[in-house]
Amino acid sequence: MSGPEERPVPRLRLTGSGPVLVDGPVEIVLPDGRSVPADRPVTALCTCRRSRRYPFCDTSHRGRGGNRRTEEDGGP
Repeated sequence: MSGPEERPVPRLRLTGSGPVLVDGPVEIVLPDGRSVPADRPVTALCTCRRSRRYPFCDTSHRGRGGNRRTEEDGGP
């Protein structure tokens, strides 16, 4: 059943050691209630909270030594 009101199902991809990738233009609602639009075809959302551009990923999770995971972020 398709109609003019039908919207595509949003797709989120979990990368495991980095950001969550969100397909399509999205609106991100922050904890303080502010809304941030993202008009890109794919938006990378930070999950480590190290990004200077939070809520967007700036690859700060990579660090110098690679993607080492600690107990704090769910690793060994």
